Amino acid sequence: MSDVALTAPVPADPPRRRILRIAAWIVGTLAALVVLHLAGIDVLGWFEELWSTLTEISIGYIVLGCLFQGAQTMLTALGWYGILRYAYPGGVTYMAVLAAYATGVALNNFVPANMGTFVTLLMYVAIVRGATFPGVLGGYVVQKIFYFVIGTFIYIYLFSAVAGSFEFQFGNEKDAIANHPVLVLGVAAGAAFLVALLLRIFWNWVKKMWAKAVEGAAILRDFGAYVKLVLVPQMGGYAAKVLVIIVFLAAYGIPVTFGSVMSVLGSNQLANILSFTPGGIGVNQAFNSFALESYTDSTTATAYSLGQQLITTAFNVGFAILLICLVFGWQGGSKLVKDSYADAKVKKDEMGAERREKREAKREARREEARGGLLRAFRRGHDESEDA
Repeated sequence: MSDVALTAPVPADPPRRRILRIAAWIVGTLAALVVLHLAGIDVLGWFEELWSTLTEISIGYIVLGCLFQGAQTMLTALGWYGILRYAYPGGVTYMAVLAAYATGVALNNFVPANMGTFVTLLMYVAIVRGATFPGVLGGYVVQKIFYFVIGTFIYIYLFSAVAGSFEFQFGNEKDAIANHPVLVLGVAAGAAFLVALLLRIFWNWVKKMWAKAVEGAAILRDFGAYVKLVLVPQMGGYAAKVLVIIVFLAAYGIPVTFGSVMSVLGSNQLANILSFTPGGIGVNQAFNSFALESYTDSTTATAYSLGQQLITTAFNVGFAILLICLVFGWQGGSKLVKDSYADAKVKKDEMGAERREKREAKREARREEARGGLLRAFRRGHDESEDA
């Protein structure tokens, strides 16, 4: 889709036609709700649960949490804008990037396996003049560097914290880990191995993507520009993310400490990796309840997790719709999102097929190598027997 198609003014409809269109949308929405209800999807229950959650805590917490949620989206999109603007000078505006990013954030609450992220990437291809999918993927690698580093630090902290305040109980005697140097070395070696493994996996991925998408990752050649245009906004966005957690922990009376916040951050990361449900619903609650068991009861932890997710989801959806309408117009925006979502499903299937083909090719290469080794061994044995 060209930039012209997205920005060209749409002729105004007559008032009667606009009224009929609004009425059609209302009837269509009601019909969709009925169909979803008949299909066993409790949409009305979701709205009732949302209303119950909204009325359970103070409106001040809700407003503050939504403000920080909006700040997180805007600052993270600003980092994306820095990447794309540097790679494709003059090819995009911040508001277009923000609208595309907010759309992906909203969709990830409803579609499984982070499909919303694919939609955002394909929207960038459509709205950024001169952009290609490999180039945008290269930008995605750059965008993930900060989150990989901060996520690794969180895992290291949680790994050390789970060790149990560096004390273990053996029988009736309380021994500190300091009295068990072998155990300390084992824990340190395990942590170092985990970090090295993560770095190895990530670096191999970076090298492969770099070969395909140098253009999209061009900002990494200028460290000063990367820090100013990408890293600083991302740090601000992550700070806003932490503030969202703090606000809702306080709203549900859960102690706000460094440990409780880090526990929620870590459990959310694990839930995001392991979840295949839309928005991680259910998985997030299970992980959060486990992570907060030292700070509150499971009922309160579940209420906190569900409340934060429902409120931020409602905000994300409303924010994305507002931006889509303001930036692209309803017609152009809805077509862009639909096309990008359809392309995202195709692209994801293609990438999955490519990975399967590569794995099969590697397995076949190993089988050929094994057969070749057996054949060479057989020939050597045959030659030796003839010489004898």
